[in-house]
This record gives sequence, structure tokens and C-alpha cells, in this order.
Amino acid sequence: MDREALRKLLGRVARGELDVDTALERLRVMPFEELGFAKVDHHRALRAGLPEVVFGEGKTASQIVSIAKALAGRETNLLVTRLDPGKARALRKALPGVRYRPDVRLATLVRRKPEKRGKGKIAVVTAGTSDIPVAEEAAVTAEMMGNEVERIFDVGVAGIHRLFAHRNEILGASVLVVVAGMEGALPSVVGGLVDRPVIAVPTSVGYGASFGGLAALLAMLNTCSAGVVVVNIDNGFGAGVAASLINRV
Repeated sequence: MDREALRKLLGRVARGELDVDTALERLRVMPFEELGFAKVDHHRALRAGLPEVVFGEGKTASQIVSIAKALAGRETNLLVTRLDPGKARALRKALPGVRYRPDVRLATLVRRKPEKRGKGKIAVVTAGTSDIPVAEEAAVTAEMMGNEVERIFDVGVAGIHRLFAHRNEILGASVLVVVAGMEGALPSVVGGLVDRPVIAVPTSVGYGASFGGLAALLAMLNTCSAGVVVVNIDNGFGAGVAASLINRV
């Protein structure tokens, strides 16, 4: 339950459209609902301004379905990350209306259009095409949290003129999420061009000496561009959440 849902519920009680006992029953599962194997946090959107999100990796299909039903039953928008196709099929069967992106391994169910809370635009930028799945995880996360997102893909340092062709979009963004594998140089370049926060996302894209994204991670942590912060390898979700919080200020 988020602020808007709670406001509507209390408004109905105030107008006499809903009795107090029914309202109390609807609030019964706050702050969390006990499922035995999971405690579903229905209070997170109200407390932190961000809805509960389900991390699909490592959970069984039945666990994901149970958690998703608990969230969807409270008229909450649903976001499931790192979801493989088999578990996605089970989820879509249990909850009609779920949309699945196999390229991103991400599922969404929109019960209500996300309230627009971003003050400006978030630009999600990738060095290469292979970085797009991680970038899309960030972009969809930010959109589900009420932000306008501009996607700028395949503008890495191997052809830096491609980045400069999008100069206006980059300078017009309030926050930038910059996604890169290989040597991870792009966030440093972007950080040197803008006066806005840059969230760098290293990806596991690259040949052997990239060590599954470790080389990009270390390069980003050692950037000489002030204002660049770094999330974990392939953590598009974390970058999308951070960008959303910054964009609300």
C-alpha cells in the first residue's frame, strides 16, 4: 500500500463509504504479511516511497507466485527481477496481465499507472548493445517508480562521436545511469561532461581479463570524474532505484 492508496482508503472512511472494521481488515497485513518462507513488506511503499520488488533468482516458481499474489492482492504494481522463462510462465498463468521481458529477465504487472514523482528525466546510457539487458532493468525499474526515462544505447568510447551526437539529451537529464562492460570507461567520460549525478553500472560483458565485470567495476570506482557513484556488477535494478530517489529531490 502506497500513500495514494492509503489516502483513498482513509477518504472513504471519512465520507462514510467504508466502515472502520472493513478498513481495519484491509490494513491488517501492514506492515508485513507472513507467508512462512517470506515476509511480504506491504508497508515499504508508504515508508520508503518504493514498492516491494521480488528478486526471482534462487526462489522456486511457487514461492514467486505466492509472493506476487500477496502483493497484487493489495492492488500494488508488481516488479519481479532476474526471472527465468520457466518461472515466468508459472507467474503469467497465476496472474493474468503479467508482462514478461525475456531479454531482461523481468516481469511487471501494472495495477495502477505509476504516479509521476520524478522532477526531471533520467537518461539511461549504454556503452554497447550487449549492455542493454542491464540498462533495460534500470530503465523499467525507474519507469515503474514514476520517472520519465530517455534511452541512449551503443555510444561507447570505441566511437565517442556517437555519444556527442546525443549531447542535448545527456545535458538535459537530471540523473544519468551509465552502463558499460569491457574496460568500463564510459561513465568517466560522461561524468566529465555533465553537472548532474552519474550512476555507473559495470556489466559482466567482456573477454577473459574483464573477470566477469570486475575490471569495469574497479575502473569505475577509480574514476577521476567527480560525481560518479557506482553500483554492483549487473545491478541495473539498484541503479534504477537510486536514480529514482535522486530524481525526486
